[in-house]
Amino acid sequence: MAFKHIVMWTLLDTANGNDKSTNAKLAKEALEALNGQIPGLQHLEVGIDSLQGAGSYDLVLIADLDSRATLDVYQDHPAHQAVLPMMKSITSQRAAVDY
Repeated sequence: MAFKHIVMWTLLDTANGNDKSTNAKLAKEALEALNGQIPGLQHLEVGIDSLQGAGSYDLVLIADLDSRATLDVYQDHPAHQAVLPMMKSITSQRAAVDY
């Protein structure tokens, strides 16, 4: 059974000269580009919230990893580290669940 890493973000209304919608699309592209780059990462998908209801997050990442140990490999990998500054600059809130 794979190990799941799920992260949800609330995006800032504007950041890096872009609106929330543009940043959501850019984040989705950057994060999904990690597929095939990190050992032990079976699959990663990113969803953009379409309902935008009260209490909704704007973006969700669901990653399937080989094991709990692979999460450390994923988090420390240079390709993942390269995406972090952008994600930190466009988000106001982050929540994660790992199981």
